Amino acid sequence: MATVHVLCPAPRLGACLVAGSQLPLGSLAINRASSFACREPRRGCQHICRRKAMYRPILSRRHSISSDGNSEHQLTPLTPLETIGQFYSCINSKDLKELSELISNDCFLEDYSFIKAFEGKEEVMCFFEQLMESTGSNVKFSIERICEGDKLTVWTTWHLEWKEKQIPFTRGCSFYECTENEQRLMIKKARVMIESPIKPGALVLTLLKMVTRIFDEFPTTTEKFLLRPHDTLSLLLKIYNIFLKAFIHPLFVFYINLWKLVCQSLGYIFNILIIVLKIFFK
Repeated sequence: MATVHVLCPAPRLGACLVAGSQLPLGSLAINRASSFACREPRRGCQHICRRKAMYRPILSRRHSISSDGNSEHQLTPLTPLETIGQFYSCINSKDLKELSELISNDCFLEDYSFIKAFEGKEEVMCFFEQLMESTGSNVKFSIERICEGDKLTVWTTWHLEWKEKQIPFTRGCSFYECTENEQRLMIKKARVMIESPIKPGALVLTLLKMVTRIFDEFPTTTEKFLLRPHDTLSLLLKIYNIFLKAFIHPLFVFYINLWKLVCQSLGYIFNILIIVLKIFFK
């Protein structure tokens, strides 16, 4: 049985954690004993943020200790839930320095929009730097739900907003694993799944039916393939290099260069269009 912490609003707030809230994240946590899942909250806690879930930067929490009648303050590390909240706050505020302190040296980031994962702090930070440049100054991450599991794990659902207005097809789900490093938590592993703007619908079921039928018709071959898929792909790649590369590779090069030219042309047209719109609508 794992302990799940679900951030929910206090009844007097009307909505959950919002920008400018003075309450620490820890004060909005509710412990529940269940499997690692975020069950549907009770009435009054239907969303982690009905308006906008913007985490204020939290570097550490303080608690008082009385010693010989004197009050002292001691810094305590953030919880996994607060660490991920701080992570999104750094991205929204474009704070690379503070974000770097939340990423471990052996961080491993899998974004399923990319073919290859990002390994190591340098690659991960380079990715986040490009992400911040792409989102500009008005696009922010808005947290819908955030839940904490056992072994320093956290998952979130989120979407992107432009000036507090949701952008279509930008919903996503992220899973994080934290690690302790010098009495503070850092992100060691992350998996990101983003909503696809292309909705194939029934086509997915048709393709699944075709694949499962092939698997059922050739069970022995399928078992070998599933046990060692990379070996099969390597064999197909060797066959391609020997028999097909000389004919297909030039076509691929031409196709890629053509699309590069198209993208550059669209970029120039887009910039000209922006300039024209500024002239007429300013």
